[in-house]
Amino acid sequence: MINIKNVPNNEDCKSCALTFAYNEISLLYEIAVILSSTSNVSESIEKGMRMLKRNSYLDRCTLFMFSDDKSQLELYASIDLTPQQQKMAVYKLGEGATGLAAKSAEPVVIENIRNNINYLNKIGTMNTKSISYVAVPIIQDDGVIGVLSANTCEKSVLDFDDVVRMLTIVGSLFGGTLATQIKFNKEKEDLTELKIYYKDQALSQYKFENIVGNSRKMQLVFNMLETVAPSDATILVRGETGTGKELIATAVHNLSKRKNGPFIKLNCAAISETLLESELFGHEKGAFTDAKEARKGRFELADGGTLFLDEIGDITPSLQVKLLRILQEQEFERVGGNKTIKTNVRLVAATNRNLEQMVKNGEFREDLFYRINVIPVNLPPLRERYEDVKLLIEHYLSKFTKEHRKQMTFSKSALEVLLDYPWPGNIRELQNTMERISLICPNGIIEAEMLNHVLPFNYQKMYMPPEPEAVTIVQKNLNNTTVVTNQPPQKLTSSSLQNMEKESIIQALIEHRGIQTKAATQLGMTARQIGYKIRKYEIDF
Repeated sequence: MINIKNVPNNEDCKSCALTFAYNEISLLYEIAVILSSTSNVSESIEKGMRMLKRNSYLDRCTLFMFSDDKSQLELYASIDLTPQQQKMAVYKLGEGATGLAAKSAEPVVIENIRNNINYLNKIGTMNTKSISYVAVPIIQDDGVIGVLSANTCEKSVLDFDDVVRMLTIVGSLFGGTLATQIKFNKEKEDLTELKIYYKDQALSQYKFENIVGNSRKMQLVFNMLETVAPSDATILVRGETGTGKELIATAVHNLSKRKNGPFIKLNCAAISETLLESELFGHEKGAFTDAKEARKGRFELADGGTLFLDEIGDITPSLQVKLLRILQEQEFERVGGNKTIKTNVRLVAATNRNLEQMVKNGEFREDLFYRINVIPVNLPPLRERYEDVKLLIEHYLSKFTKEHRKQMTFSKSALEVLLDYPWPGNIRELQNTMERISLICPNGIIEAEMLNHVLPFNYQKMYMPPEPEAVTIVQKNLNNTTVVTNQPPQKLTSSSLQNMEKESIIQALIEHRGIQTKAATQLGMTARQIGYKIRKYEIDF
């Protein structure tokens, strides 16, 4: 122990010593109980400090802990300090009595704080009745982790040896509690990170270049892309709106040898006919009224890379001719120019239209159709990818809850509603719905009735049968007289509706000899929906 001035200890009588020892043990026991009875470590430490002050006449107890980089001691807990004083209570290693205790790993005692240079008075103790200062290092397995200090006044019942011993024991209790709390928080953070890691790893098994899918149809698409993407063959991606055609084009580019080249995109349906030619091929200065300077087109910008033309079925016949030429000869002229420009572009086209029917109707050139349909990739709608719906729901809900800093999960009934919904807008509709849910619904479990406010319409009511009209009942009484009565319909319950639906499915399956597709057509369902209902009602057919 470092003592600035040694003073002789007073010897008490044996009975006084026993009384003091008993009180000391009782005090330490009470502090230990407080530390173990609450999860708020900082609050329990402050309660322990107040007990020290009340029973031992110690003033202004403070607990300092090392910063993360071990460069300075920062205030962790204290009593009787103002916010301004707490802000000033920072010590470098070896600075003042507090820093010296941390550096030397030994207690430091200052008998008179008013005439000692080691007492820096950062918290303004000179204006109080405190006369002495004691700083005791808190030592764990890894060495000094902090310092527990206290001021003493004239009324203190403890001499310096007693104060050092008391603060050393209490500091060990504080340090052990803090070490346990730090270890617990770290393990909790590690488990959270591990959970997120394994969740991302599990979800990544169902991703292909940021495309979520594990259904058999999507696996066929992925296998084809892995085969044809490294080549320069033209690819035609076909599918309904919102099925992810642009993601497929991006995956083709990233998997090709052109991945380091430009990837240029253009939606042909979003631009008028007069501007589309300029967007595709560029224009020279003065080619038309607003052409104040020469401008490169998308084919020129995509040289050495990939050009994605979305909604290619919407281009006009005149542009179809020019497009056919550039695909065959890899050359073109800008609008208003006569200089032939060579280009090396891989084309990925997409459409949701029936090009074969358009060819028959004379709306789309047959030679252009064969030129772009080298490698057809047909994307299935979401209603035919039942296995992927849950994956996509989890993927987008996780994405948007992280983005909006919320925590949500679906109840079983809510998840069934989403799985049963046909998603006519496909992945785009599902994505927007998940974002709407993350914004509108509160944190916690999302119940099925909450979805009425976020789905485009009330899906449950869409399949609710109409209310039956009053039933006319014809009866004959004992006198053989005809009596006609109108009875109100009985109210249909959820269980009765499910029984009716189950019976309808069974009857349709019987009529079509167990062929689910024909039974689904009769009932106005998709094959996926009737398959889900058969599993739900446990129909053994």
